[in-house]
Amino acid sequence: MRHLRSAVLYAALALGANAALADAATVDTTALKALATGSMEKLSFTSRPMALPDLAVLDAAGTEHHLSDYRGKYVVLNFWATWCAPCRKEMPALDRLQAELGGDRLAVVPVGSLRTTAASAQKFFDRENVTHLPVLIDPDARLARALGIMGLPMTLILDPEGREIARLIGEADWDSPSAKAILSKLISG
Repeated sequence: MRHLRSAVLYAALALGANAALADAATVDTTALKALATGSMEKLSFTSRPMALPDLAVLDAAGTEHHLSDYRGKYVVLNFWATWCAPCRKEMPALDRLQAELGGDRLAVVPVGSLRTTAASAQKFFDRENVTHLPVLIDPDARLARALGIMGLPMTLILDPEGREIARLIGEADWDSPSAKAILSKLISG
């Protein structure tokens, strides 16, 4: 009988029945969707986390950064351009979101794409007093194309393993109570 219990316990652990060992990225999308109001109603959750390519983007000094640099954190990955009016409008809200919730469990990562240069992004950040976000660019739009970014702004939410779990097309109020409630629920586990 003891061997049977051990075999059942081992099988349960191997199959992920132990909640502590289950996939930490499993998201209760029903609970998160219930928190979505206003512009966050456009947030669409994936049916299961989707792996992403780990292509490089560049900072203002030309140093490469990869999505894998953010492993262990939820990431709000925003694609924007300096010439895009809705992108420019939502950037201060993304900056406030990073200031309030960013840290060990969450990073807001804007990526300038489609003719956005590091110099133009930095000039915009300086003018709008965006101080909590990195200047990152995707100069040849390789990452944007690989992720299916067809218009701007577009924002993906990545789980701590770097997989896409949600996507929002268009402008959003990223420091709204709804956005903060959704992201707080994610990072609190």
